[in-house]
Amino acid sequence: MSSTDEPTTTYEQAREELADVVRRLEAGGLTLEESLGLWERGEELAKLCQHWLDRARERLAAAAPEESPSDR
Repeated sequence: MSSTDEPTTTYEQAREELADVVRRLEAGGLTLEESLGLWERGEELAKLCQHWLDRARERLAAAAPEESPSDR
C-alpha cells in the first residue's frame, strides 16, 4: 500500500481478522509454513490497523483548535 492508496479493508475488519490470526496461532497445531503465513498476515493487518489509527489522529488534530501558549 503506497501512501496515496486508501485501503479497502476497514479498521474493524482488519482488527477482527488480526484477532482471528492471533487465536489460530495461539491454538497451535499448525505447520511451520502455516504459522509463518499467519504471522506475515498478522504483520500486514497490524500495519493496516496502525494506518487507520494514524489517519484518525490526523483528522482529530486537524479538527481540534490549536492551543495558544496562554491556554496552557
